[in-house]
Amino acid sequence: MYEVRLITPEEKEKEVSRIYAKPLFEKKADIYGTCIKLFTDNEDYYRMWCESFSPMAEEVRPHGRVIAVSGEKLEILYEWSSKTVIVKGCDYYGWVKSIALALVAEFLEDFSSEHRRYSVHGSYVDFSGRGVGIMGPPGSGKTTLTYGLLLDKDASFLTDDWFFVRVGNDVSVFSAEKNSYIRGNIEEDWKEYKGIFAKVPLRYDNKERAVADVKMLFGEEKIKENSVMRAAVILTREPGKPPFREVKPGEALAFLQKNDFCNPHQLVRDRTKRDVRAAFFKGMLSKMPVYILNTVEKPAESLKRLEEITKKL
Repeated sequence: MYEVRLITPEEKEKEVSRIYAKPLFEKKADIYGTCIKLFTDNEDYYRMWCESFSPMAEEVRPHGRVIAVSGEKLEILYEWSSKTVIVKGCDYYGWVKSIALALVAEFLEDFSSEHRRYSVHGSYVDFSGRGVGIMGPPGSGKTTLTYGLLLDKDASFLTDDWFFVRVGNDVSVFSAEKNSYIRGNIEEDWKEYKGIFAKVPLRYDNKERAVADVKMLFGEEKIKENSVMRAAVILTREPGKPPFREVKPGEALAFLQKNDFCNPHQLVRDRTKRDVRAAFFKGMLSKMPVYILNTVEKPAESLKRLEEITKKL
């Protein structure tokens, strides 16, 4: 992964004055009502950004900026007061996209007393207005199981990577992106996608990923922008541990805290931020049953366990 270096407003101004002296592609995105503007010298990043996010009206001033430019080495700088992230030398659009989502999370956390809205690095599948949120450390099988669930005729796509949450009487969930930055080898686990992918134009990048139009993948009627979360599943991969069990919110929260909230894309990780995130997850997890799914079994076996949860929604 990458490290984020916090910089001062003065350092930021020096950096952007040099960067803005060159021609750049620019585009504002509407990410859950937050305006994030991309500046980049990479035409592919600009194209994928436009495919990933809904556009924001030009008259809306940005709440944050992501500046992704070429460089000799990977360097990520963050100036928190202006919500400006400078990404140099990154060869992976997935990180640029995730940094934009992390920037929205930062904005919501800083104004949590007013907004009471937060973000989750995880996937979400809807079943007739109710759904299950899936979280887990990188490599625990989140993408594989999400796309396995989406083969169910009653399942609808909301997100495979990140979603926003409002905790009230219910836990309301909102999509973060209009399309999916999809992994090219999903069909290795679920052969059904071979036929689906063949019908959808995909331009893969150097990481064998592409931004896919989810309406073409699943059909417009199976795309949701909001839902009510009725169960949470936390994935882990620990040989020798039970494959599946329901846990109390306190145990689930302890797992999330130990694993940095299953989110490698956090711009600030100080004590204040950790406390804010812990309070949010504590409140969210107390509203629903929570399960830990140990993905040491074959994907088909883990999927069966996950399907048992969705039947109770």
